[in-house]
Amino acid sequence: MATSGPDRSTSYFTDALLRPERASARTGSDDGAATAEISRILLQGAANGQVPDGDKTYIASIVSARTGLAEADARARVNTVLKQIDDAKAAAKQVADKARKAAAMSALVGSISLLVGAFIASASAALGGRQRDEEEDLLITTQGRVI
Repeated sequence: MATSGPDRSTSYFTDALLRPERASARTGSDDGAATAEISRILLQGAANGQVPDGDKTYIASIVSARTGLAEADARARVNTVLKQIDDAKAAAKQVADKARKAAAMSALVGSISLLVGAFIASASAALGGRQRDEEEDLLITTQGRVI
């Protein structure tokens, strides 16, 4: 089976193998390729829980080469963006945890209401059956005396 592009599961590792010593060597390259490569690095970092220092340095060198920032300023920009990503991840975790707790509470309340409803239905059926039997007995005894 032929594929239309590179295997995404190994794209990060392929990028790491073909990474130039200096990002300035690729300054004239396609911005889309650099953006895609940085995206793959960030995705791999998200999957692993953190972006390795070597990748941070490489991203900073690409940012420095593309924007003209000093290496230290580019590194600060990379760290700021990674902090924003971590903050967004923490916020998403909090929202997911809140939704999980709400779903658990909703399921608990639903289960309890079904249980209470079943109890009330069985008690009502028992009372209704008893009332029917008493009225039936009363009707039979009353009919016997009237005739």
